[in-house]
Amino acid sequence: MTSTPRLTLALTAVSILLTTNFYGAATAHADDPNDPPGTEPSASAPVEVDPNDPDLKIPDGATLAQAKVLDIKSVVEDQSGDERREDTNTDVTFALQAEVLFGKDSAKLGAEAKSRIAGIAEEVRNQNATRVRVFGFTDNLGSSAHGDVLSKKRANAVHDVLTQSLNDADITYEVRGYGEQYPIADNSTEAGRKKNRRVEVSFPRTEA
Repeated sequence: MTSTPRLTLALTAVSILLTTNFYGAATAHADDPNDPPGTEPSASAPVEVDPNDPDLKIPDGATLAQAKVLDIKSVVEDQSGDERREDTNTDVTFALQAEVLFGKDSAKLGAEAKSRIAGIAEEVRNQNATRVRVFGFTDNLGSSAHGDVLSKKRANAVHDVLTQSLNDADITYEVRGYGEQYPIADNSTEAGRKKNRRVEVSFPRTEA
């Protein structure tokens, strides 16, 4: 009468013990701190690449294009946005906002403006540039003809300070006034128009 319940209880205890050991062992293996991360089995095998695949080879008779350095542009603008410098592999360009250089509707330079231009002249000297471009630009307010004239007068004024600072007869200057042409910002906002009213001084970089 008592042997059957004892046998059933014993079998149940053995079953629970085996189950506990099985799952406990699996859990301990998965969380083993001695296994470095990234060593767990992958869900799928890596893709095999056939080194003899014709799509991975240059066709017979074909050649690679000549290697060249891409044109990289670096743009640095001061916090106020009054002055911007652009460097590429071949050129350096300084853009000065008109408000920094001139009064409203004026082409007369102040002392601070001349100091800024003198700083640009020093960079021209450092680069040993023999060709300098000075271009003036305006926004699209007022007549186009007036903008053309004003931008040229402002470019001439900057050119005069550069020539005095550099005093180098070997430098060739190109001076132009483009008026409202070639905007760099949206003329529908005052912030954009302010950026467009500018004088740019550019020259070649020293070849490395």
